[in-house]
Order: sequence, then C-alpha cells, then structure tokens
Amino acid sequence: MVMAKARAVDGPDKPFRAAEIKRRDLDLHDVLIEIKYAGICHSDIHTAHGEWGQVNYPLVPGHEIAGIVTDVGAKVTKYKIGDRVGVGCMVDSCGECENCLKGEEQYCLKGNIQTYAGVDKYGEPTQGGYSTHIVVQENFVLKIPDNIELDEAAPLLCAGITTYSPLNHWKAGPGEKVAVVGMGGLGHMAVQIAHAMGAEVTVLSQTLKKKEDGLQLGADHYYATSNPETFEKLNGSFDLIINTVSAKINLDAYLRLLTLDGTLVNVGAPAEPLALNVFNLIGHRRSFAGSMIGGIRETQEMLDFCAEHKIVPKIEVISAEQIDEAYKRVLASDVKYRFVIDTSTM
Repeated sequence: MVMAKARAVDGPDKPFRAAEIKRRDLDLHDVLIEIKYAGICHSDIHTAHGEWGQVNYPLVPGHEIAGIVTDVGAKVTKYKIGDRVGVGCMVDSCGECENCLKGEEQYCLKGNIQTYAGVDKYGEPTQGGYSTHIVVQENFVLKIPDNIELDEAAPLLCAGITTYSPLNHWKAGPGEKVAVVGMGGLGHMAVQIAHAMGAEVTVLSQTLKKKEDGLQLGADHYYATSNPETFEKLNGSFDLIINTVSAKINLDAYLRLLTLDGTLVNVGAPAEPLALNVFNLIGHRRSFAGSMIGGIRETQEMLDFCAEHKIVPKIEVISAEQIDEAYKRVLASDVKYRFVIDTSTM
C-alpha cells in the first residue's frame, strides 16, 4: 500500500487542504503511477462544488493525469517500470457488455468507474489526480508518446479526447465546415484537432479577445456571439458544431446555424437543463447530440494523432497551493487555456 500526498476538499464551499490518501496494493493487472502533472478540468470544479449531485467528501479531484510507472502487478503485460503514461476520466469498466466489447468503455452499460467520485470494484471510493500516486488497472492506462511533454500531455486525457471523439465520430475533415463554441480549455483543443483533420474551422466566442489565439491555433474564422449580426450572417453555415461551454446557451440560435443534416454536439455539461424548439430540428433534418470523452482505444488514437500533428494544449503550470485561485480564474475565464498542477508541490 502506498500513502500518497494529495489535495482534498471537504465540502462544496471549502478550500483545498493538504491530505494523505491510501492507494491500494497492486492486484495482478494493476499499475502504480507516480503522478507528475494533473490538469484542472471544469468537471473538477462542478464536482468539487457539488453541482452535479451528491458527493462523498473528502474529495480528491483530477482526471487529466500524466506520470511514470513505478511498479506493476505480477501479470501486467502492457507496461513496465519507467514508462510514460496517462490516465483519463475512468479507471475501469465491466469489460463484458456490448459497449465495452466495442471499445466504448465510457458508455459501459453497467457504468464505468470514474477516476474520482466513484466507487471501485473493491467497494472503495476513487480519488483522483491531485495527488502524487495512483493505482490503475493496466487496460485503463495510456501510453504517452515520447514527443509530448508530460505537463502538456495531462490535459489531453480529458480536454483532448472530449473534443477528438465527436470530431472523429461525426467525420470532421476536408470539405466540412466545423464551428467550435467557446475558446477555453476544450475549445482551444477542438480548434487544433479539427484543423488537423482538414476541416474549415470557425470559432464562436462571446467576444473577440481571443481571436488572435484562435487564428494561430488553426481557426479560419472567428466571430463574437455577443453580436446579433453573427447569427444572421452565419445562418445555415455549418455541418458540425461542437459546443464546449459548460453554461446555458440559446440552443435554438445555434441550431439555426446548421446546414441540412447538420449536427450540434454538446460536450460541455452545464448543471441546469437546456431547452430547444423542436422545429429547429425538424425544419432541416438537424440533430442535437451529446458526446462523452472516448474509449481507451480512441483515447490512445487521439494521443498518437496529437503527437503526429504536434498538437498540445496551451497550459499554465501551477503549484498545489494555487488550486483554489485557479478554480476562481477558470470560472472567470481567466486562463489560457488549461491549468496543470505540478504534483511535486504536494
């Protein structure tokens, strides 16, 4: 058993504090990872603040994890000590249902085991990457390509796959017009990935303050959604819209931007329900869909794709003492574009 240093929160309105958590002894197929970096995802904030339902505190968030293998179980075949690896939003699933057998473990019919705020197969609560070590079943560990630095790799394990998966599933590519709603942690990854896939990319952001960044990352066009003329000008323009924001938006306004057979995909997860006028779907055979991360096979594919195309997130590395301030800055949209915790500061 390993005692890991961590940062935990004791309630929705509580600050983070130093903590020590137990990591289980290695089972036959387990991998012990010394965590080097952990990204801060908006999902961490929703969960820590109790906005997505009941949370069993104390909670150690974090599902954008990059580190080094320091020990392996007796029957581990995929990894060895010293390997550079990552862990994303889930650490296990049933492995037997139809979806798991398809490599879509994120949609496990029995429910996958979340990296934190879940319960593992041993009946213990899962705790995440704001810590120095984690034990994970080898099939849920990812190989980080050598040309991606560990601090830059961490956000790929959520922000990267959350945007890669819908772009891949709805076949973004040459001849397709893709819009990305929001230019934050998820949005800036979606822009780079869609551009690398060959799509014509447009950013739809509240203001133009990040326009230069968006164009440098691969966007062909950039519009402010605070300007009503944007929605008039772009009516019926896009084959695919990826909505990355975790706040309530006017879905009808965005649905009207779709072409015939176009799709609006939500990857942002606002706490409150969203409403739409069904006639904005019926009129042009449009679709409103959702997408949640990706399976392990697709996540590895994403990492390899990013390595090939030299795609990495824009990050700001912080110490463990800065987590509370980072949360405030994320909520204020004051980050370009992902905070990453240096776990050596735990």
